[in-house]
Amino acid sequence: MKKIILFLCLLAFIIFGYRTINHKIKSENKPETNINLIDEKAKEALEFCQKKKYNEEFCILIDMSIHSGLNRFFVYDFTKKEITNSMLVGHGCGKSPWSFDFSKEKPTFSNVDGSHCSSLGKYKIGERDWSDWGINVKYVLHGLEKTNNNAQSRYIVFHSWEKVSDTEIYPDGTPEGWGCPTISNNNMKIIDKLLKKSTKPVLMWMYN
Repeated sequence: MKKIILFLCLLAFIIFGYRTINHKIKSENKPETNINLIDEKAKEALEFCQKKKYNEEFCILIDMSIHSGLNRFFVYDFTKKEITNSMLVGHGCGKSPWSFDFSKEKPTFSNVDGSHCSSLGKYKIGERDWSDWGINVKYVLHGLEKTNNNAQSRYIVFHSWEKVSDTEIYPDGTPEGWGCPTISNNNMKIIDKLLKKSTKPVLMWMYN
């Protein structure tokens, strides 16, 4: 009996050690963010904002091709032509369990009600309102494309969530909700200030 217990303890130690080392290796070899791609998206975003008379000072770009444990929510300053804020952002869990990170590397996207997926495309960030989540602030999202035009009927809004970290957590992923783009409470305070100052609609563009 003692040998069995000793064997199980040794096995648990080996498994834990392997996971710890594997986690460290992955953390040290995290993927690089393609800044050139973000700059190209920003150029397209600025043209759109100029045409639609949106805010031409900044926009929000969300690159869903990036692992959810890495910063992929970017505030892009059109004047400076650079990213001024980078943050984590959660996406919808789809058919996976809520609040886990099973699709951290490859999310599923849908515009269908009840899919619990996030929707790609351009959004107009709309009215600021009370939220039961995070710092109790949410922004209504108006989907501007066929891929996200059900945002309002699906109650897809932009809000914060205490489960989202302030900093990168790769190789772990950001907890997944039911489709809303969610950032940390502290980061929402930063974004909220920017949005409240804007006199024109702000563009949020979620792409993959």
